[in-house]
Amino acid sequence: MGTFISLEIMGFSGFFMKFLGSLGVAGVIAGVALKDLVSSIFSGMLVGIDKAFKIGDYVTIGGNSGTVQDIGLLTTKLITDDGKKVYIPNQVIFNSPFFNITASPQRKIYLDFEIPIGEDINKARIAILEEIKNLEHVDRKDAVTVVFTSATQGVFKIQVNFWLEVGADMASVKSAAIMRINDRLNKEDIKMVTPTSINITNVEQSPENKEL
Repeated sequence: MGTFISLEIMGFSGFFMKFLGSLGVAGVIAGVALKDLVSSIFSGMLVGIDKAFKIGDYVTIGGNSGTVQDIGLLTTKLITDDGKKVYIPNQVIFNSPFFNITASPQRKIYLDFEIPIGEDINKARIAILEEIKNLEHVDRKDAVTVVFTSATQGVFKIQVNFWLEVGADMASVKSAAIMRINDRLNKEDIKMVTPTSINITNVEQSPENKEL
């Protein structure tokens, strides 16, 4: 109160009030500008506390999949399957679901193929099933399935799914499966449309998956 009276006597009270007002505006501007930065820092601290994943885990965050190389205060760095470095803001991790694929004891691979209508689909199914069952690093304790999901626009859509052995390299097994299926169908003189998609999911084992 004494300071304010002194400023009033000296004629500086108006300047002082404007100065306080400018500080308030500056604080609002700084808060808006630094909101994302502070959010990423806080999220980075939560990642370290929660330990949902660690360096070396294979994860999917915000549509990006790769091996965690570094967890910083602002970003988490992934190395994708093709060797690219992806820097993901930590706030993204807590704003959308993310998947720690390494944390699952087993991984299941889905392969989707298309075969033109008119081909011997039963012969194709048997050939694909045999190749996957004989593929290295496929967990033979669980079922391997080959199913036809639809027949549209002149093609049969086939989905193949099987479990990997724990610790198996996903990329190598995927590549080997596609090559063996392609070679076998060519040998059986069955035409194949290019693979439409390849997906990897974490699915817990259930008693229904125990039969081969």
